[in-house]
Amino acid sequence: MKRILLVEDEQSLAETIRLNLELEGYKVQHAADGKKALKAFHQERFDLAILDVMLPEMDGFTVCEAIRLENSQIPVLFLTAKNSSNDRVTGLKLGADDYLTKPFNLEELLLRVQNLLRRTTKDNDGRVVNSYKLGDIQINFSEMVFTKPDATSVNLTKKENALLRLLIERKNEVVSREHILETVWGYDIYPSTRTIDNFIVTFRKYFETDPGNPRHFHSVRGVGYKFTE
Repeated sequence: MKRILLVEDEQSLAETIRLNLELEGYKVQHAADGKKALKAFHQERFDLAILDVMLPEMDGFTVCEAIRLENSQIPVLFLTAKNSSNDRVTGLKLGADDYLTKPFNLEELLLRVQNLLRRTTKDNDGRVVNSYKLGDIQINFSEMVFTKPDATSVNLTKKENALLRLLIERKNEVVSREHILETVWGYDIYPSTRTIDNFIVTFRKYFETDPGNPRHFHSVRGVGYKFTE
């Protein structure tokens, strides 16, 4: 189920939008002002943000800017009562993906939401890895286990298996922390950067000949993580 952060201070409009989104199968979290919106954004994971421009406490532009500092991938759709090209340009410069002027047709809003979510859905370019051979170690993702050269088997936890599979499917690419959170942790409480680092340390112990000088599992400071063959 896709999760949407709806930030709109006009209660009746917010309820109408929320109801229609929920009827389409989305889970919607509503915030009536900018500060509550950022608090919700920090506490949960969302697939899309719908932001009104004119908001109490903190306007939509400021909320969008704050969101973009932490997550460059989540699509943002602006709603505004102003049919101003300056507002549109400002929103797009701050990283908005789309813009809708009030009053709008609800069907158009739903179509734009659908298109934004479809455009940003990550499918790993169709790559699905069920097993992988890393040197003399055979990894079986379906059974969540890897077999060492001496034929002994080691079980992987669900999170270890998911993260390892993601990194290997994206080999030679830097995988952002945001994508790892969405894919491996889903919408659970955020793990800290240190938590993900600990998983990387574990993988080095499992799979690296010299864990202190890793060849395969790398942390890219301030960006994410990468697996190389």
